[in-house]
Amino acid sequence: MSKLYLVPTPIGNMEDMTFRAIRVLKDADVILAEDTRTSAPLLKHFGIDKKVFSHHQHNEHQSATEIVRFLKEGKNVALISDAGTPAISDPGFFLVREALKNGLDVECLPGATAFVPALVNSGLPADRFTFEGFLPVKKGRQTRLKELVEEERTMIFYESPHRLLKTLEEFGEYFGVERQASVSRELTKMFEETVRGTLEEVKTHFETNVLKGEFVICVEGREKVKSKRSKDGNREWREGNGE
Repeated sequence: MSKLYLVPTPIGNMEDMTFRAIRVLKDADVILAEDTRTSAPLLKHFGIDKKVFSHHQHNEHQSATEIVRFLKEGKNVALISDAGTPAISDPGFFLVREALKNGLDVECLPGATAFVPALVNSGLPADRFTFEGFLPVKKGRQTRLKELVEEERTMIFYESPHRLLKTLEEFGEYFGVERQASVSRELTKMFEETVRGTLEEVKTHFETNVLKGEFVICVEGREKVKSKRSKDGNREWREGNGE
């Protein structure tokens, strides 16, 4: 029976490609790639010689119909993104939804994704967290930041080099400059770096250091607010974060 496979690819280090991922790509009838120019060296490196079709955010609605047809014809289709796990801040969600609507099998392989090592490396609580990905660039950005002010879980964001400092400045304004944070860049690559400290400290570091690569920002959640009852049992007050 045919199946749609979502196949994670390395976010930097080629050694992070799994044996299973290589096998699935070699066995697939069709490979979909976010950018065929990016995927070509990866596939060549692992000796995968298959026809590759482009599937990205600008054509996924149109191409999904054709891909569903391939699947219904009994073909196995594998989707890869430029790096990491498809559908995590990358194309994939819409195609998965369409495949499931048509009663087709979908399987996601485990593998590389940037936010997991960044979270674990951060030293911030990892038992409960919220993955925000890229914040809206314009419309809805301030609204989302205001909503996150009350978030008690560790927050994880992706950001581009040219917006990093502005984003860290905004985080300081909304969450407080003393909030603990961690910024990782170039994960698994030669110049991998993780900077930890307050939002003010990590911002200061990147004001005078390299702004290059892919960035993952982890921000400590708001201190949990506890309710206490006074001895007479009639009044309550809240503590936490200065309240």
